[in-house]
Amino acid sequence: MILKKARVLIVDDDPDVLTAVKLLLKTEAQEIITEKNPENLNWLLQRNEVDLVLLDMNFNSAINTGNEGLYWLRKIKEWKPAVCVIMITAYGDIDLAVRSLKEGANDFIVKPWHNEKLIDTIKDLLDKKEGVKTVKTSAKNTAGDTSILGDSDVMQDIFYKVNKIAPTDANILLLGENGTGKDLMAKAIHERSLRADKPFIKVDVGALTDTLFESELFGHKKGAYTDAREDRTGRFEDAQGGTLFLDEIGNISLQQQAKLLTVLQNRQVTRLGTNKAVDIDIRLICATNLPLSELANENRFRKDLIYRINTVEINMPPLRRRNEDIVILARHFAKLYASKYLKPSVDFDAAAVQKLKSYNYPGNVRELQYTIERAVIMADDHILRPDDLIFSILETPGEVVVDDDNVPLSTLEKNAILRVIEKHNGNITRAAKELGLTRTALYRRLSKYDI
Repeated sequence: MILKKARVLIVDDDPDVLTAVKLLLKTEAQEIITEKNPENLNWLLQRNEVDLVLLDMNFNSAINTGNEGLYWLRKIKEWKPAVCVIMITAYGDIDLAVRSLKEGANDFIVKPWHNEKLIDTIKDLLDKKEGVKTVKTSAKNTAGDTSILGDSDVMQDIFYKVNKIAPTDANILLLGENGTGKDLMAKAIHERSLRADKPFIKVDVGALTDTLFESELFGHKKGAYTDAREDRTGRFEDAQGGTLFLDEIGNISLQQQAKLLTVLQNRQVTRLGTNKAVDIDIRLICATNLPLSELANENRFRKDLIYRINTVEINMPPLRRRNEDIVILARHFAKLYASKYLKPSVDFDAAAVQKLKSYNYPGNVRELQYTIERAVIMADDHILRPDDLIFSILETPGEVVVDDDNVPLSTLEKNAILRVIEKHNGNITRAAKELGLTRTALYRRLSKYDI
């Protein structure tokens, strides 16, 4: 959420604090509500749509426990669990403030605070809280992540477009570099469609040979070819009534394109080894990392097929074009992996945030995700620093030390792959993860370099 649209409640029995914060946020937030008596908290929260509460740790109240702030924090979370809470504390009560984080506080600030730091803290919390500006899906990727996050203008445009087209049956073509989230967007579109309760089937068609292409997509009859030991439905039939997602569509051969076009035109599939056509009812989503101008080259891709799969196109932007989303995503992944690996919650110091923002991310969101995962696993502290953020050596070959300045980029990539595979004793899954690649993409590189 943008701070300009937020309602902030400040609860402190010191009128000077109330005045100072109100003056500071007056031009930053939509509405500032101040209150000296925490006994009025429930009344205020019920009558105002509050997004964030600044809550003092100590009050001169009847609750003489020495930690009144914790009491009122628990009450706020009981009454309004979704409201963000920042505790205001004196230096001597930092241990109590840290304890408040375990009780559900989102952050704390120490008196006297730096105005810029307080505003940044509030903005970051509201960014993380934002739910309207995310596209949710119930399907999970390998990390257990279930959302596409983004507050940047380019992502807001995409979310607006998705809200328009998802409920329709229009075929969609997702364009964008590797690692930009095309597969997650495909799931999000399906979950927001009228077919959400039907199957979502994904096929990496770029990795299929001609024989496997037909068998995988259209199915086969027992005995149709040597290894066809039983009848099998194809992915088109598996997706009946739902959504079929064809990833890496730009890598299929012209022969495969012709077969796919026939199926899409006729809305029927015929299993290998039979002559019986089966009617299909699917919503088609395709994805490729090739630009549309390259797909338009008829020596590579049929234009009539492009028109079939591309009723609407969505361009997933590279992470370097959505710089304001980097910290939001980094904190999201940090929370995700801290939970997954049973680690304490972690955050980034100012220098680490600057390193995150200044990197170019050739591997896009996927590279950021794996970078944060490694950092969380290896962290010795709940604060991540620049040295904890190690970007993929495959994506940054220029950082590899070599004696010859004229070594080709392909050689650097090959050497990087060999080092990582050796590091993981030949475990392709772990090597692909560290390199920021899918297993399929790594296998293609192994084949390319005859490794």
